[in-house]
Amino acid sequence: METKMWILMVEAGVALFLLVFIVWWTMFAGRKDVDRKDVDRRVDERDDTRP
Repeated sequence: METKMWILMVEAGVALFLLVFIVWWTMFAGRKDVDRKDVDRRVDERDDTRP
């Protein structure tokens, strides 16, 4: 039983690594700052047209 425990630990480590990697990828692999400024400008223009 003790010899099979390392398999579970390796699997848990890989799952944790994948979770952290996916979160990191989605946070920092998005649009660049230039694209965000363009979107903010478009949102501001729409807000000006409201009554």
